[in-house]
Amino acid sequence: MADAKKNSKKSIVAQAEAKANKMANDREKAKKSGKKTGLAKYFKDLKSEIKKVTWPSFKKVRNNTFVVLVGMCASAIVIFGIDSALTALMKLVNG
Repeated sequence: MADAKKNSKKSIVAQAEAKANKMANDREKAKKSGKKTGLAKYFKDLKSEIKKVTWPSFKKVRNNTFVVLVGMCASAIVIFGIDSALTALMKLVNG
């Protein structure tokens, strides 16, 4: 049982080392080929992903905002009611 745990830990360490080595090799290849890495690549990928987003219309945003505000007000009223009831109950119990 202990041997299995040791082998498992070694296997995990070996996998992590292999992954780190692969990432280092990929970075070296990217530098040699002139490909962008790091921050420049991040912003390039970000720009392409933002173009894929389907943005909601103003009407939909307005409607969703209204629904959220109504829900918040309803929740506030319920919480206020529970708080008031418990406060009144505590006053009755404590005299």
